[in-house]
Amino acid sequence: MLFGHIETMTSFLITCCHATCAIPEAQRELFSGLEDRVTSPEGWEPGALNLAQGLAMKLSTPLVHGDVSKLLFNLEQVGDAQWSEISINIPEALRTRFADRHNEKFHHLINTKLDEDFKRHTSIIHLDIHTAPITDGKIIFECTGDPLADKFAAMTAKNLTIPEIAASIKTMKDISPMLEGILKKDVPGKIGIVRITVSQSFFLNSQPLRWETAKKAIIMAVAAAATAINTSPPTNLQFDF
Repeated sequence: MLFGHIETMTSFLITCCHATCAIPEAQRELFSGLEDRVTSPEGWEPGALNLAQGLAMKLSTPLVHGDVSKLLFNLEQVGDAQWSEISINIPEALRTRFADRHNEKFHHLINTKLDEDFKRHTSIIHLDIHTAPITDGKIIFECTGDPLADKFAAMTAKNLTIPEIAASIKTMKDISPMLEGILKKDVPGKIGIVRITVSQSFFLNSQPLRWETAKKAIIMAVAAAATAINTSPPTNLQFDF
C-alpha cells in the first residue's frame, strides 16, 4: 500500500557566500583605513547577491547567503582558512563565538532546505552563485559530475544566445569545503551542484553588456532549463511503502 510519495520534480537550492561587504560594528575598528579593500572585489563579489536574489525569485526557492565581508569571514572555508590575514587578529575566543554563530545560521538554513527536499523531490540541483574578475562577458558553469547537473548546465548555457555572453562548462576541480559538506549529505545521485561564476565586468563596468541585460538573460536561461528538467519524463521514481 502506498502511504506517501516523493514528488518527481527537481528542486533547487541557491547559495551566495560572498554576498556583501558588510562589517559589523564590533569589528569595524579592525578594518579602519582598509575600507577600500573591504568594498573592492577582495571583500565581496559584486553583483552575486543581486543575481542570486533574481534566480531565487524566478525559481520560487529560498536563497541562503552570507551577511559579512569575506575579508572578515569566509563561509566557503573551514577552520583558520575562514579568516583573512586581517580578521585572524581577532582574539581566538571571539573568533570561535563568531564562527559558531555564522556557520550555524548558514548551514542550518542549507540543511533544513535539503532535509525538506530529500523528503519531497527525487533530485536537487544546487546553484552556487559567484562573480569574479574573469574575462569580460564570461560565464563559467562548473559541475561536480552528476549527470543531472551536467545536463542542466548544458541546457542553461545553450539558452544564453546573446553574442556578448560567452558561456563555458567545466568540471569542478576546486570543490570548496562548503560544497564538500553538501555532497556528504547526498543520497547517491540525488544532489547535483552547478557553480555559476559571472564576470564582474557586467556589474562594475557594464561591459560588454549592461548588468540588468546580462542578469535577465542568465535568469531566463536558468528558468528555461529548470522548466525543461522538470517536464522531462521521470527516470528515478522513489516511493515510501
